[in-house]
Amino acid sequence: MPELPEVEVTRRRIEPLLIDRRISSVRTTRDSYFFLTRPAALKRNLLGRYTVELERRGKYLLLELDDGKRLMLHLGMTGQLFSQHATSVRLLSASQRSSLSPGEQLCFKPDQHTHLSLGFADRGPKVFFRDVRKFGKVRLLERGQSDPRLDRLGVDALEASGEQLFRLTRRRKAAIKNVLLQQSVIAGIGNIYADEGLFLAGIRPTRRASSLTRRRCEKLVGSLQRVLLRSIESGGCSISDFIAPDGSDGLYQDERHVYGRTGEPCPRCGGLIRRLLLGQRSTHFCPRCQK
Repeated sequence: MPELPEVEVTRRRIEPLLIDRRISSVRTTRDSYFFLTRPAALKRNLLGRYTVELERRGKYLLLELDDGKRLMLHLGMTGQLFSQHATSVRLLSASQRSSLSPGEQLCFKPDQHTHLSLGFADRGPKVFFRDVRKFGKVRLLERGQSDPRLDRLGVDALEASGEQLFRLTRRRKAAIKNVLLQQSVIAGIGNIYADEGLFLAGIRPTRRASSLTRRRCEKLVGSLQRVLLRSIESGGCSISDFIAPDGSDGLYQDERHVYGRTGEPCPRCGGLIRRLLLGQRSTHFCPRCQK
């Protein structure tokens, strides 16, 4: 699932393709749970509007329009927001890749998974929102309107402080890894970066959240932000479906310390990385380095 770094990379790279352009065409697939606003209403409200600003909140993107309305986007687990000119084999299924020549694989054509397509009056590249599993979300917000999903978000992970985390964990008996995944506590952190941040901070993911001292909370937040910023710098993590809007892969997956490295040596102590299920989520850590 795209987490804060992947969404921020998407925001930064799709922004030049979205802002200060007039929407001249809106194409969608048929109505489904992907659309929190029905396709007909999206088309009616988006056509002819100028795009003003693109903001990120946690894992959500908010596209502001010239009439004050906002288009809320969430990439879900497999969502991809990209330019018409993007080239990537991640936009093709395994069966498609095997049946197409290398040259054909680089020419993406909107398919049944391309749920939203925006064209522009300047005839520049279109912007596509594609999601194979349809766990992504699109909703049009009226001027001044919010959404319960946004209202529940805690402080953004890049703006959080150790003091805030310390206060928020005082009465929480759950494992610290599970608390970090709660978007109402700190917004933007998912499975990958929780594991990586806990490793850098030397904190075992099963530790009870309320047991962390103020000093350890400060270290943890600093470690999380270090990981998130490094991932943004390297283009995010392309383990599965994520691509940047230009079709390029992120590179952070090559720098992971523990996530997805079960049985491999710890980069610090050489001990073996372990995996366990915590809150039904795969969790990776070093038993020696994390206490």
